[in-house]
Amino acid sequence: MRKSLQSAVLVALILTGSSSPLLAASTHHADAAPHAAESNGFHLPAFPADAHVTQSTRVDGKTLKYTVTVGSLPVRDNKGNLTGQVVYTAYTMAGKDRPVTFALNGGPGASSVYLNLGAIGPKKVDFGVEGDTPSQPATLHDNPGTWLGFTDLVFIDPIGTGYSRALVDQKKAIKQFYSTDSDIKYLSRIVYDWLVKNGRMTSRKYLVGESYGGFRGPRITDYLQTQLGVAMNGMVLLSPYLDPAASEDKNVSPLPWMLTLPSIAAAHLEREHKLSAAAMAPIIDYTRGTYAETLMKGRSDPAATAAMIKKVTALTGLDPVFVKRSGGRLDTQAYLREVYRAEGKLGSRYDSNVTAWDPFPYAPQQETGDPLLNGIIAPTTTAMVNFVTRTVGWKFDGRYNALSYAVNRMWHRDKDANLGSVAQLRESVANDPNLRVLIGHGWDDLSCPFMASVLIVDQMPAMGDPTRVQVKEYPGGHMFYARPKSQAALTRDVRAMYAAR
Repeated sequence: MRKSLQSAVLVALILTGSSSPLLAASTHHADAAPHAAESNGFHLPAFPADAHVTQSTRVDGKTLKYTVTVGSLPVRDNKGNLTGQVVYTAYTMAGKDRPVTFALNGGPGASSVYLNLGAIGPKKVDFGVEGDTPSQPATLHDNPGTWLGFTDLVFIDPIGTGYSRALVDQKKAIKQFYSTDSDIKYLSRIVYDWLVKNGRMTSRKYLVGESYGGFRGPRITDYLQTQLGVAMNGMVLLSPYLDPAASEDKNVSPLPWMLTLPSIAAAHLEREHKLSAAAMAPIIDYTRGTYAETLMKGRSDPAATAAMIKKVTALTGLDPVFVKRSGGRLDTQAYLREVYRAEGKLGSRYDSNVTAWDPFPYAPQQETGDPLLNGIIAPTTTAMVNFVTRTVGWKFDGRYNALSYAVNRMWHRDKDANLGSVAQLRESVANDPNLRVLIGHGWDDLSCPFMASVLIVDQMPAMGDPTRVQVKEYPGGHMFYARPKSQAALTRDVRAMYAAR
């Protein structure tokens, strides 16, 4: 999450960029897209018309019958020129007053396949846990943790991900799509356009964002509320990247080390089969108390530093010499090599208990990609391409980008990128006393550590009802929903939030 997409799939490597006023006026009619693509000088195969198929899934002993729609929405500039096409996958059921939930992953550069076929869609492909491999069969099966029983679902693939595409040159695409501000504006308009196209403006509306999608969540909600006149009823932010600056100042601030120590300790507890909320509570208290205070003292109190190093060694199970030489400040990538060095393996920053062989064990630094990222692209891509083109029948032979490294490399910083989305989170909650927010994290995640959200929410004013914004932690890593028990717990918590309207 801090260095290119290798550290940032669903996470947020916040390489964000410049604003584009052109994106405030998005699209309406998909059937005009093929002709406009040619007039822009892009001789690309036309997208097919929207495709539909009826399916069913079994959840808690009940059969849910639903319609899948794969379709596209055009993006236009303020002169009406077609600049891009966004592909979405929607799951809808018959029934009165059903809410609709819009889902976005992160990266920047990740499609929504991870939330769709991993977390909340009606079908699931296995990926993201220790022992999964890229070549295992990409077979879809019923998802017991789907949210479809209580909300319709719309998965949005941002431009450059999935099949979604820019219809302008790279320079214009960077300005209009691959930057913080413009990204928020055109994606907000896509939500608006889907609601209008499907006659759902009066439905209850929710937004779920994972990783950099969690960064997008408060900003899109705020923009919809204050600019486009669409009010969200709630947000679910999974492993969100809310405050990039919190983990960046390692010279003085204790925050970078405070954010990761609890997750490293959680991974150690899990390896010893001792991980629980009760076991984590004193670790969180120590981190925000004695640990932070000792780091701020620096070399002025050698006795406190020695005690801290001893404590950190006990919490993490790491080599005492390694902890001492690190000053009790555990760098994520150094830790991920050190903890499995004796086995010749590496841990993943997205779930440090997911491992792979280190092909370059004697190199001075990690020379290969992240173990979890390297293992998820093949099964998710295969499953999604087969589902869209064969099961649903949206026949298109272009490349599907589950995770686009090219988009991530092109991402352009806006001047307020490092300010994160905490201000928009606060403002959205303040603007609407009925808005509810659930922030979910896996304990083992070192890319978007749970401790950041705990500290962020604890600093927010209560604004009437402090339970309107809650942080929940679950066993697992960045994609903690890959673990059945954690997914079930998340689904229960989200269902309760939706029912609390």
